[in-house]
Amino acid sequence: MSKIRYKFNTKTLSYEKAVTPFRTRLFRVISFLGTASVIGVISVVIAFKYFDSPKEKQLRRELEKMQLQYDLVNRKIDNLSQVMLDMANRDDNIYRVIFEAEPIPSDIRQAGFGGVDRYSALEGYNNSQLMVSLTQKVDRLTKEIYIQSKSFDDVVKMANGKKELLASIPAIMPVSNRDLRHAPGGFGWRIHPIYKTQEFHPGMDFAAPQGTEIYATGDGTVTVADAKSQGYGNHVVINHGYGYETLYGHMLKYVVVEGQKVKRGQLIGYVGSTGLSTAPHCHYEVHKNGELMNPINYYYNDLTPAQYAKLIELSSQSSPAFD
Repeated sequence: MSKIRYKFNTKTLSYEKAVTPFRTRLFRVISFLGTASVIGVISVVIAFKYFDSPKEKQLRRELEKMQLQYDLVNRKIDNLSQVMLDMANRDDNIYRVIFEAEPIPSDIRQAGFGGVDRYSALEGYNNSQLMVSLTQKVDRLTKEIYIQSKSFDDVVKMANGKKELLASIPAIMPVSNRDLRHAPGGFGWRIHPIYKTQEFHPGMDFAAPQGTEIYATGDGTVTVADAKSQGYGNHVVINHGYGYETLYGHMLKYVVVEGQKVKRGQLIGYVGSTGLSTAPHCHYEVHKNGELMNPINYYYNDLTPAQYAKLIELSSQSSPAFD
């Protein structure tokens, strides 16, 4: 029960009951409510700014967990990308080298994805940069895996055909010369025996008595067997596949025809001195993908390591040129 208040009236010199006007009471109520509202708003603002609600705490924990998961996935993708890089290096520098195949061009392995709007659906979020970066890595890794898978398919096919490949590579000498008594004329620059000019010798010359047998150095198909080339005289060209081609020049005669299939070691002709030649010999060339190769690098099936080393030594010395 509220207390009754009195005030002293100086005119009547007596105490009278104090009565508060309605307007005053209304102002006091409004002032109280206003002050309480301001304090409440300030309290709420401070609470929301510096203190998390249970729901916010839960969402924050979920966000932190998601961020951690993104980081883990990023690291895993980076590790997988490194593994793919190692696989690509082995593929290009080991597997494809073994099977005489060209490496996959880097512009194909590293080609990106076109379209500026490819990741537009991921824009506009607080973590857009993170999501776009992760998606790009996944897309790039997916393409690398696809390309590497197709490459391994090719390697498997080449491995299945390895027997045919090894039989096709020119890997013996065209003329029997295992005793190495005569050094074959070397590959490279020398003075032409007829024109007496400095010219590049595109093959090796195997000196031998006229009529000595000449053999195919690898399995293949005869593409040329004629005397239409004045320089080479009677000559034979064999396409071995896998980018290899061999030429045998200055024959006394050839015993194969164009289109004929031949095997390594099969007789194809006899040593002679037709065309531009100064003495009986077999001029021998090896081509790989249209480029001239030094034939001395292709006798590993025909000689022992000691004989092969001796042949390299002899061929590097000055020897007579026959064409």
